[in-house]
Amino acid sequence: MPIENVQILADELREFVRDLFLCAGVADRDASEVAASLVESNLRGHESHGVLRVAEYLEQLQTDELRSGVEWTVLNDTPAILVADGQRRFGQVLSRQLVEHLTPKARSLGIACGTLKNCGHVGRLAEWVELAARNGCAAFMSVNDNGVLRCVAPPGGTAARISTNPLAIGVPTGDEPLVLDLSTSAVANGKVKARLLAGKPCPPGWLLDADGNPTTDPATRFCDQPGTLLPMGGERQGYKGFGLGLLLDVLVGGLSGGFCPPAEPPEIGTNNVVMVLWNPQLFAGTPHFLAEADKLIDYVRSTPRQSGVDQITLPGDRSAATRHERLLHGIPLDQGTCSMLRDAASRLGLRPELFHSATRGR
Repeated sequence: MPIENVQILADELREFVRDLFLCAGVADRDASEVAASLVESNLRGHESHGVLRVAEYLEQLQTDELRSGVEWTVLNDTPAILVADGQRRFGQVLSRQLVEHLTPKARSLGIACGTLKNCGHVGRLAEWVELAARNGCAAFMSVNDNGVLRCVAPPGGTAARISTNPLAIGVPTGDEPLVLDLSTSAVANGKVKARLLAGKPCPPGWLLDADGNPTTDPATRFCDQPGTLLPMGGERQGYKGFGLGLLLDVLVGGLSGGFCPPAEPPEIGTNNVVMVLWNPQLFAGTPHFLAEADKLIDYVRSTPRQSGVDQITLPGDRSAATRHERLLHGIPLDQGTCSMLRDAASRLGLRPELFHSATRGR
């Protein structure tokens, strides 16, 4: 019998996902941190980085592409630099660890840079630059997929050459951190997977098929002859997004010790990471930084609005509103994601009672 769409309270979903990982042999700390990060993505409306990743992670644990409880190997550690091999541990755990290690360096010297190679999927980059901003630092972060996952073709091309290569920037303000997180492709690859699981077409402007023709079919990305994601900027201005993704690939792969495309077998599609933190206090001073940030935010929000526009939105506004709504009323899960979670629970011997009490059909 088909499973209806459901809405599940965040705490219940977080506990369920944690229990799935525990049943799969994941260490308690890793299970808790990863479950919290995935559910937080769903709370903020980013299903592409949410619990739909559970099946992928469980499969990677079985193939040893993802590991739990291992410690990173520090390859170089100076007052301003940290270079580490993540040993395929969960990327969410490693990203938090990276922020925690770079923050005191940045506080001491004003700037610190860290790299990771061999990470599991790190999730939303926004989560980690926001964490740094809450610690009083401005932060930049980018990742690549170790030269293995290739899903973006150069403008005019029909075969993928780079991955989505996202970047995130987070800054402290007098209120909540201001955070930007974007892919250098038109959309994150996970958003196409989310559409596929939900049985929905993609909007125009996301995808090209294997012959370079526009398509809205998400299955195009995951077939034997996969299509490609358009670069940020679309067909006309895609050279800007592709150029940005290309240079980020070099920075991340080159600085981390990971790889740019094409990686040679037996390399796997782990995440490699570059993160930079700045301590405003040792530049022009934190009071100046916060004052200028708040002034600009207020100035932009005061922009005269076009007819029919209720308010000027800044990065993070929509996700914050979505989070508030979903904390109150639950996280919506489509049929495909529900089926995936139920199947995973069945394989691991965990009764999916969560779905019996969830609100259906909303």
